[in-house]
Amino acid sequence: MRYALLFYLDPADRGGTIAEGAYPDWVEYTRALKKNGALVGGEHLHEADTATSVRVRGDRLLTDGPFAETKEHLLGFFLIEVPDLDAALDWAAKAPLIGFGTVEVRGAHTGAAWQAVLNE
Repeated sequence: MRYALLFYLDPADRGGTIAEGAYPDWVEYTRALKKNGALVGGEHLHEADTATSVRVRGDRLLTDGPFAETKEHLLGFFLIEVPDLDAALDWAAKAPLIGFGTVEVRGAHTGAAWQAVLNE
C-alpha cells in the first residue's frame, strides 16, 4: 500500500535545527527508504510564505502564502510503498525531524483512472 509521509515543522524551529547539519540525516534516511524498496518519490517544498493558494467560488481568488493559519508548515513529503500502516508508521518514526516536528502519515489511493495518465 502507498502512504504519504508529510513533514511539518514550526517555522520558528527551522533556523537552527535544519540549517545546522540535519541534511546528512535526511540523506541517510532517504537512502534507507530507497535501499528497502519503499521510496516511490518525494519533494522538499519552498517556504510556505512563497505559496499562492487558489480557490474558485464563482470567481478565482488568489491568496499569497499558506491559506490555512497553522503553527506548523508543510516542508515536504515522501511517497512510500510498504506492506501496511504499521510499516509506514515505523518509517515516520525514523524521520530526522521527529523529535521536534510532525510527520503525518496518510494512505494514498491507487488505481484511479486519472493515475493511468501518469504512465502514458
